[in-house]
Amino acid sequence: METQINTKTEITKDQIVSTARKMHDAGLPLLMIHGYRDNDGAAVVSYEFGTGKELSIFEVKGEETLPSIEDIYDLAAQWPERQIHEFMNVNFEGLDTSKRLMLPENLISGEGQILVTPLADLRKANVDERADGKR
Repeated sequence: METQINTKTEITKDQIVSTARKMHDAGLPLLMIHGYRDNDGAAVVSYEFGTGKELSIFEVKGEETLPSIEDIYDLAAQWPERQIHEFMNVNFEGLDTSKRLMLPENLISGEGQILVTPLADLRKANVDERADGKR
């Protein structure tokens, strides 16, 4: 069994694009961009690149606006950048965020609400609609 080699490096927001370009030019795919808020509420965004047994992680801490790497990694970067923007309100310069990715559009104004409905309730509502001839 091969050993997984992980390296984690803290970088500044000014190093994101050059780091992504270096990884891309080396033929390393962007595996994922993760984001979370630390215990102090500061944004932490990590970029993971790698293949096979090597994983290179580059982490940016405490920045609310970051450059997008969509022009380097296309949809592999666009989707997680939009998701991080939507859920964490971290902005990515140059990224089109005019439409919501997952959350309801009315959450843009802060008036929306995310509702989680149990699957059994959704099924019952679907059956009731069919019985009422709505479908």
